[in-house]
Formats: sequence, structure tokens, C-alpha cells
Amino acid sequence: MKSLDTQQQQRALLDNIPDMAWLKDRDCRYLAVNTAYLRVLGLSEKDVLGKMPSEIWPPEIAEVYLRTDRAVLKSGRRRRYEESRRGPDGEPRWFETIKSPIRDDSGHIIGTVGISRDISERKAAEDELVASRTQLRALSHYLQTVREEERAHIARELHDELGQTLTAMKMDLVWLRERLSADNGALKPRVERLVGLADRSVTDLQRIASDLRPLMLDELGLVSAVHWLTDTIAGQSNLNINLSFDREDLTYGPEVSTAAFRIVQEALTNIVRHSGARHVTITARHAEDELHIEIVDDGCGLPPTAASPRLHHGLLGMHERANMLGGSVAVESAPGGGTRVRASLPLKQRPAAQEVLP
Repeated sequence: MKSLDTQQQQRALLDNIPDMAWLKDRDCRYLAVNTAYLRVLGLSEKDVLGKMPSEIWPPEIAEVYLRTDRAVLKSGRRRRYEESRRGPDGEPRWFETIKSPIRDDSGHIIGTVGISRDISERKAAEDELVASRTQLRALSHYLQTVREEERAHIARELHDELGQTLTAMKMDLVWLRERLSADNGALKPRVERLVGLADRSVTDLQRIASDLRPLMLDELGLVSAVHWLTDTIAGQSNLNINLSFDREDLTYGPEVSTAAFRIVQEALTNIVRHSGARHVTITARHAEDELHIEIVDDGCGLPPTAASPRLHHGLLGMHERANMLGGSVAVESAPGGGTRVRASLPLKQRPAAQEVLP
């Protein structure tokens, strides 16, 4: 190994590295270590050189070092991994370790070189970020739940209270209209107009209540609500919608029903507003305790999200609704090639998908 450089030159080079650095031979014995390495070990150079990891590190750490050293020697490839061990202060620290083979002029592997960087602050920041995002997801879940409850409450109040009032008003107006004589020429057209206004108000009220939350979603279930939704949108647009469920006899929990309905609703809303599609196929299948929904259109594909903030937020909403159940949503689109939305929703609620930082 000394033929590569003198020990003094090696030490000078290693000591200019602020992270822990070392050289080992093929037998995994230390040939050189820098000051940062000695500081972490709390040993002098003479106590380290010529030793193997098992002679200076605790057994659980030494076993990892020997295993990774031998993996580099055998494969001839660089190896990177993260490890946790106690620092000089006795507190747990995180380190990023990189080991590489050293070759002689003939290309034979004659040892390894390594460097280990303290990444504890980065890991702490990542953990804090993951915790913050978990809290935000929990808050989003709570807000979604409260919003659906408020929508359901308002929709029922509109239907049961205001709807009944308008219906009673219309019945009285019809009663009055039928009893007006021909001599009430000026009054009769006004009553007719009021009957028409009452009719339109009842229709508008039903539409608003259904937009807030269709009562049949709670009373008749997901399948009936999605059939109603697709029939309504098809009737209001030029879309030809083909809907199929492989099982129409199942009932779902309120969270699954709400998430599935809102995902289909948002997807169809995006199709009507942005795609220019003529045909949509919606399929719902069950597999391994999951409900799989696929929505495919023949439109122009998704525009850039920056050009359509409403679409961008709608897609995020679909992802969040699925994530709250521990499910997922995938969107595939190509310019001129239509859009495919795939949603997988667990029928038995499990923890929301945890975000893993790269």
C-alpha cells in the first residue's frame, strides 16, 4: 500500500477532509485514518493502524463495517449506506458512509477507501418535515370530514326545510290560481308567474342540495349515487358515459363512499370543463379488499397544471381523498391521447400512505 503514497502524504491528505476518512487493506485492516476519525473513536493513531474494525468498534458496528468492506472487495463497486451510531457525546448520530475499492496499476483490488459524514441535522430536518406533512394530512382529513358533514347538514336542511316550504307555497299558489275567476284578469297572470317561480326555485334548490351532497349517497349508497351522477352529467353535456360495477350488491362505509363519489365527480367535472371528450368509460372492480375505479376519456389530455389552477387543485383533492384511506390515485395523460384516472380505495381503512423523502 505504501507504494501508492507515503504514510505522511496519506495522513496530510486525509486530515484535509473534515469528515471521517480512512484506508484499509484487503484484510480490512486500517492503513490510515484522519484526525476526524480518531476524534470520534477517542483513540490515538497507533491504537488504530493495523487493527480490524472488530478490535476497535463495538461488535454490532464492527459486523456492519466488515460486511460492507467485504462486499466492496468482492464486487469492486462503490457502496453507499446510512448508519446510526453514538457520537463522541454519547448521543445517537446519523452518518452517511461511502466505501470504494482501491486498485493497483494492474486493476487488482488492493484495499478500500471510505468516508463517513455526519448527517444528523439533515435527518432531523427530514423527520421534522415528514412529521409536519403527516400533521398536515391529518388536518386535511379532518377538514374534509368536517366539510362533508357540513355539506350533508346544509343539503338536508335545504331539502327538508326550505324544500317543504317552497312546495307548500306552490300548492297554495296552484289552489289560488284554480279559484281565480275570469274577472281577475290582471291577477291571474301574476299568480301563474309565481307558480313558475316556485317550480324553478324547487328545481334550483334540489340541484344546489345535490351539488352539496346528494342525499341518495347516504340513503341509497355509492352505486345509486354514481349512477345518478353519470346520468345527470350525461344529460347536461354531450358526454356518452358508460358505467359498470362488477358488484352492485355491496354496501360501503361512509368514508369509502364519499371518497369514491367525490373522485368520480371531480374526474367527470374535469372532463366536461377541460377535455372536449365525447366518450367516457367508468369501471368499478373489486379485488383483495379494495375498490378499483378507472375513468377513461377520449379527450385532448391534461393541460399544464400552471395553466389551470382549478384542475391542479382538483387532482390534488383526489389524491388526498384516496390517501386518507390508505389508497392511491394515478393519472395518466398524453396530448391528444385522452386521460386515464385510476383510484384504489381499501374497503377496510388502513393508515394513510406515509411519505418517504428521496
